[in-house]
Amino acid sequence: MLTPLAYGLAILLDLLIIFIGVRFFRRPDAAAAGFGVPARSAGDAGTYLIVKGLRDVTSGIIGLVVLACAGAHPAGWAMLAVALTPFGDTAIVLRNGGTKAAAFGIHFATAVIVLISAALLLAA
Repeated sequence: MLTPLAYGLAILLDLLIIFIGVRFFRRPDAAAAGFGVPARSAGDAGTYLIVKGLRDVTSGIIGLVVLACAGAHPAGWAMLAVALTPFGDTAIVLRNGGTKAAAFGIHFATAVIVLISAALLLAA
């Protein structure tokens, strides 16, 4: 019972971060606002927003590849390392004028869910 839950949550999180990354390519201003740090100028869309989107898509693909090729335990360790990203995003939002609601409600909460996923994968 634990293994399907662990795999399901990990796959869902990986697909969700890929979706979020693609959104930064397709609708960068809306995605930036959703991130919690709106774009300040038209030039931002070509810089940090594209980098953010690429980072997210890559993270999701790596997560899926590790899960498919190496299994739950290595994917759990990878997910544990990936949790650093939303913790970092929490700090980025707070340091750049974003709201506490976005920082903690989106990014910190995501980090906690990623840690839960890592724990489930490591236990599976």
